Amino acid sequence: MSITPEHEPAASEPQQPEQQISQAEQAEHAAQPQAAQLRSPALISSVESGDVRIRRAPKFGPFLIIGGGVGAIVTFILTMSFPVDPVVGFGALFGYFSLFGVPAGVALGALVVLILDRVSIRRARAATVEHETVEPEAYEGTLEN
Repeated sequence: MSITPEHEPAASEPQQPEQQISQAEQAEHAAQPQAAQLRSPALISSVESGDVRIRRAPKFGPFLIIGGGVGAIVTFILTMSFPVDPVVGFGALFGYFSLFGVPAGVALGALVVLILDRVSIRRARAATVEHETVEPEAYEGTLEN
C-alpha cells in the first residue's frame, strides 16, 4: 500500500507524462518574454489647463553691474576735473570718492530696473497653458526577475 496522495505519482511509476508537460511549459515560458517585449506599456495621460500672464522682465544683475561701472566712470571724470592734492595723490583720492560713486551708480541702476520691471507688468499678456503629464499604468501582481 502506498502512502503518497492520489494526485502525485508513485515512485515506481514512469515520469514521462510530467516531462512532456514541463516541456510544454518551457516553450510557453520562452514565448512569454518575446510577447512582453513586443507589447508596449500602457500610458496614462492627464491634461491640466490654466491661465497665466506672460511678460518680458528685465534681469536685475546686469543693471546693477552697469550702474556700478557708470558710477566708477563718473567718479573718475569728476576726480580728474578738479586739481589733485599732491600730498594725497590721484589714486587715493579716486579710491575714496569711488566709495561714494559706485554705490550711487548701483542705486541708480536699481531704480532704472525697477521702473522697467513695472512697465513690463503693464505690458503683460494673458495666455492659456496646457500641462500634460504622461505616466505608465500601475502594474498589478508581482514582478518576476
